[in-house]
Amino acid sequence: MVRLLAFALVMLGSCSAKAQDGYVEMLRYLTTSSISGNALAGASGAIAVNLAAGDSNLQSNARALAIGSLANVQIEQHQRITALSASVPDAMVADISGNALSGARGLISINQASGVGNREANAITVAASLAQQGIEEQTSSAWLADLGTQTNGAAGGRSQANPSSSPRSASVAGTALRGAEGVVQLNQIAGMGNTAGNRLLITIDLPPR
Repeated sequence: MVRLLAFALVMLGSCSAKAQDGYVEMLRYLTTSSISGNALAGASGAIAVNLAAGDSNLQSNARALAIGSLANVQIEQHQRITALSASVPDAMVADISGNALSGARGLISINQASGVGNREANAITVAASLAQQGIEEQTSSAWLADLGTQTNGAAGGRSQANPSSSPRSASVAGTALRGAEGVVQLNQIAGMGNTAGNRLLITIDLPPR
């Protein structure tokens, strides 16, 4: 009887330890940004995705098109973060997996972030100038201004002492985006205080009529 009682106490102690470990795991601050399955598979046209997990993340997708005898197009994007006081996540994950966006076609712009204080921007400008005789052709111009150079404040919280110890992962599976056609812009961040930007400028000067 004594042996059986001792065994029961050991088992009870083991279950309590597992429950405690599970409870601690539940309390972890995790940020996960995921595009998976068949999301946007086979989509076509103008596709814009902004997806963020965490705090104080800024994202922008901008497109501009001008067609005419004096076609001129311009995009300005300004992103600024001040007084950042968010907690640092214990783990940060950004992933695109499965068949997501496979076979997609067109203008594809994706911003994906997991973490704190990250900035992402995509810009596409297209100017088709239908030039006429005696008229000076204009060109398009695009700017990404003030994108992610100034951050006031610091991330705080439980991981502030050693934020580099927080695991982070950014990944794109081999099956994702397979067969995609057109313009593909992808900003993917897992971390803190990062900046990413893509810009594409297309100028088409058609012959005079």
